[in-house]
Amino acid sequence: MPNDTDRRGTPEPMSSQADGVTGDLVRLMPRDLVFVMRFMGESQYRLQSHFQDFIRAELAAGGVTAETHPMIHLFIENHAILLRDFVFSGVSLSRQFRVDEIERLTGDTTSIIRVDIWDQLKSHIETAERQFQSQAGALPKLLSAFEKPPGPMAGSEK
Repeated sequence: MPNDTDRRGTPEPMSSQADGVTGDLVRLMPRDLVFVMRFMGESQYRLQSHFQDFIRAELAAGGVTAETHPMIHLFIENHAILLRDFVFSGVSLSRQFRVDEIERLTGDTTSIIRVDIWDQLKSHIETAERQFQSQAGALPKLLSAFEKPPGPMAGSEK
């Protein structure tokens, strides 16, 4: 009778495993999949520019300018991006829609959205697996840092 190690020794073909996990994810979609808004393009640039101007003004009020701190623009840009992402993430999280709501809004009575998502999930899972497999040859060297050190562990006296 095969045990767990026997099953792990001969992995299923990649597409079979991807089908299984894809099916699980699609089954969980009504509960776990949410659609969120995402601001893109000029909206991102506009909000980031606002925060850059805001930060620049706040720093100048405290005596920090490009003249006194020549590299301050890097700080300003980095923090403006963080503030922009904070705002957009907060708004996006407050406006989530479940798959059944999207289907109702779009009039998708044949669940085409779910089929499209299934196809995309399966394709991306297989791509991720192939990418991992292509790099597997370098793993032993990378994982050597996680090996158990030889000999008795320090502080474990018997």
